[in-house]
Amino acid sequence: MEKRITAVLIAGILITLLLLFVSIYLAGIVFILLVALVMSLMIMQDTTFLPQVEAQLRDDAKAVMLTNVGNSPAFSIHVALVPMNIEYDVHTLAVDASHEYLLSSMIAEVKAVITYTNEKGQPFSVTFNLSSSGEEFEPLKPMIPIFGWKK
Repeated sequence: MEKRITAVLIAGILITLLLLFVSIYLAGIVFILLVALVMSLMIMQDTTFLPQVEAQLRDDAKAVMLTNVGNSPAFSIHVALVPMNIEYDVHTLAVDASHEYLLSSMIAEVKAVITYTNEKGQPFSVTFNLSSSGEEFEPLKPMIPIFGWKK
């Protein structure tokens, strides 16, 4: 375990033991809060070094925009635009940074296959279906829109 998590755990156990002599209910409350805090710190530790590169078309459909919305820089980014037979590389993309690749003409639909690594060299791969008509994936769209859906 990390030093910070160990320190929080030891301090929490000592406080819980001290409160056990005062009231068992207070000790129980502090113990439950301690478990939740340690679990949160461990989950935060697992979610470090995760870049997340997303692709979308610019409004005029003449460029592909890459954006890193993760919490770590992305390295060795390779983008393949299928079926246009275009491939290009981006050396690095910092957190919340964007990169545009200009195209020679407007495109209607294309699939972008992106592969990249994080600081530790772990590989990631993601695929995006890009469309100039704006038909992007909407995660909250109901399967059967009974009451109408925003247009």
